[in-house]
Amino acid sequence: MGGADYRHATDFVTTNGIRLAYKHSGGGEPVLLIAGSGSAGHFWTPHQTPALHAAGYATVVFDNRGIPPSEAPAGKYSLADFVADTKGLIEALDLAPCRIVGMSLGSMIAQELAIDHPELVRSAVLIATRARVDAARLAQTEAEIALVESGVRLPAVYEAATTVFKMFSPSTLDDDAAVASWLDVFEMSGTGTVATGQVWADLAGDRRAALRRVTAPCRVVTFTDDLITPPHLGAEVAEAIPRCDLVEIPRCGHLGCLERPDAVNAAITEFFDHN
Repeated sequence: MGGADYRHATDFVTTNGIRLAYKHSGGGEPVLLIAGSGSAGHFWTPHQTPALHAAGYATVVFDNRGIPPSEAPAGKYSLADFVADTKGLIEALDLAPCRIVGMSLGSMIAQELAIDHPELVRSAVLIATRARVDAARLAQTEAEIALVESGVRLPAVYEAATTVFKMFSPSTLDDDAAVASWLDVFEMSGTGTVATGQVWADLAGDRRAALRRVTAPCRVVTFTDDLITPPHLGAEVAEAIPRCDLVEIPRCGHLGCLERPDAVNAAITEFFDHN
């Protein structure tokens, strides 16, 4: 999924005591793209970075702590760790104030930057986001933590099948050719190289009150069939942020950036063209 070109051109920066891998490409004003839990920076390179380049923006993608070749320190990672890493990256690369796109965990990082470091954020698109966990999502996170703490390693074929069922919409799951392709992708990529410490970042508390302090214009993008960050949780974020609108894209799950990239790209570029 675009990984070869991304890896070949990777640079590094040391910030917040950790070495992060990044790639700065394209011309124009910078857009920082922050990937979700377990995802490398090249998550964005098949679809989103080309669309942003075509729209006249430069892009910066990077690997969060725990994703090689960025460093993966032992232990549990908090949301504050990821925020401090990203803040340092923005400052080290002199990107501020920059436009930000965050996906899932990446959107939570972007929220915290907008809350506590408004000077760094010009505007933000928050994709598959939330400000709190509800009972179902909390149970899922606690189950994932229990699995990590048990030391059990699940077969790659099981993890691939589970990921596809959780991350995609019924419209994709009903397409045999698409399912076969995605099963191959996830089984080959696996999760063995991702630091397990990332799972604890999902335990951040209710941030709805804090989001009322955000001054940057924002857009929340939700996906109708998203089981991980369902639309009602994204709508809460849009309601809490004073200058925020909401776009819901149908027929896609949590990985809507891959299922319906054209719709996602249009939502991003249209917003940034005016903000």
